[in-house]
Amino acid sequence: MLKVNVYVTLKKEILDAQGLVIKKAIKQIGYENVGEVRFGKFIQIEIDDNGKNEEEIKKEIDYLSDKLLANPNIENYKYEIVRN
Repeated sequence: MLKVNVYVTLKKEILDAQGLVIKKAIKQIGYENVGEVRFGKFIQIEIDDNGKNEEEIKKEIDYLSDKLLANPNIENYKYEIVRN
């Protein structure tokens, strides 16, 4: 069994309304040294590798990320595979 941590964020050219709200709230509580804030999603998946090699696992993660976890029109994703 291995864990995959998937990080999904808006593409740079997409306005991040949630990030702007968070930045404003941070400044309202007195932290003025904050620059850009981007909001994203963190998804952790446990996968039974069933003897698959790393390339096969990466293809599966890319497929899941492209089709389900991220909207490729407005979001980027990256992931890390954590072996126990």
